[in-house]
Amino acid sequence: MSHSPSEPTHSPENHSDSSQESWLEQQVQHLLVAAEHELRAQGPLGLSELALIKALQGDRWQLIGPVNFMEPDKLYPVHFLLFHTLYRLRDQLAADGEALVISPLRISILPQKDSVDQTLPGEEDKLRAFYLDLSQYFMSNGDIQGMMDNFWAGMPPARPEVSVATEAAETLGFDALPASFAQVKQGFRRQVMRAHPDRGGSTEEVQKLNEAFSVLKAHYA
Repeated sequence: MSHSPSEPTHSPENHSDSSQESWLEQQVQHLLVAAEHELRAQGPLGLSELALIKALQGDRWQLIGPVNFMEPDKLYPVHFLLFHTLYRLRDQLAADGEALVISPLRISILPQKDSVDQTLPGEEDKLRAFYLDLSQYFMSNGDIQGMMDNFWAGMPPARPEVSVATEAAETLGFDALPASFAQVKQGFRRQVMRAHPDRGGSTEEVQKLNEAFSVLKAHYA
């Protein structure tokens, strides 16, 4: 399952930039499903950034560790990766005729016709460009770089036994371990949507799927 330690479990110096980026990408994939699930549950009213962060910290997901909201520099990694995820989610939803309103006070999924595009025709969306550049997460400020370990559930944990990973795959509806992590993401997304309480599922089911996905994240890391 995911963990949210207050102490780093691995030091950034022990991992290459590529391995750090790979692990962050897997965390983003996990966040994409969790954030969409929480936003759809709220309907058009959506959630504030703070409320969404707290939902992702909760027992259902446990994707974000403790955050000191009184220290802006320490909040940066959380804010950046969450907004990186939201801009990617917005692009995904646009293909299905939906829009995602993104602001600190309101984040909500709306039908495309109800959305308000604040970007003028032909104007570059500079905020989108900034947040989609994952390298901005690795800012040169040493303090922010050091907070990487405190932010997420640490760097990749020890790879689970094959039997454990296989069991996790079965929880996500696979007969055997998928050939790629991309297949895991698709299966996880599909199962989480089916487990939504509005469709007869429950929080407990979502948490079980979440734990299985975390095991497979470590397996494919």
